[in-house]
Amino acid sequence: MGTQKFDIISAQSKIDWIGKKVTGAHNGSIAIKDGSFTLTDGKLTGGKFIIDTTTIKILDITDPATNAQFAGHLASDDFFSTEKYPEATLEITSVSGNHVAGDLTIKGITHPIGFDVAVNINGGILIATGKLVIDRTKYGMKFRSGNFFKDLGDTLIYNDFELNISVTAKAAN
Repeated sequence: MGTQKFDIISAQSKIDWIGKKVTGAHNGSIAIKDGSFTLTDGKLTGGKFIIDTTTIKILDITDPATNAQFAGHLASDDFFSTEKYPEATLEITSVSGNHVAGDLTIKGITHPIGFDVAVNINGGILIATGKLVIDRTKYGMKFRSGNFFKDLGDTLIYNDFELNISVTAKAAN
């Protein structure tokens, strides 16, 4: 069977995010810009994808002005610094069973990460899904973190945020 490459179809791939705070949570989406997976003998062995941080959307805030203000804050240096760092990357470094290890780079800062992934291949189409839990403070996002600021009360934002990823890719010719 050998090695096979699958190119990500950006329009059919998505990341849903959830950020939690003491008083509740917010959720939204972010786009996958580009990337590919490598399979060897039908098993996932590698890959890399690029996340377009400029596409962060908030889905749970319906008021346009509040939504725009929050989106602007997420794009600011308090969080993703999207003007300076318009892309984040995830590069798979190893796979053992359904567990993936990789390097996640956000704001130019790289840390190892591990997560479980489900891969389904039907014909020349691959669909991979997984959930990543990320400590935002490792990537310089310290805003309202209890690790860095005291007496935040109900304004505290939890350090971990979740990315639920669903990626569709097609076999490269």
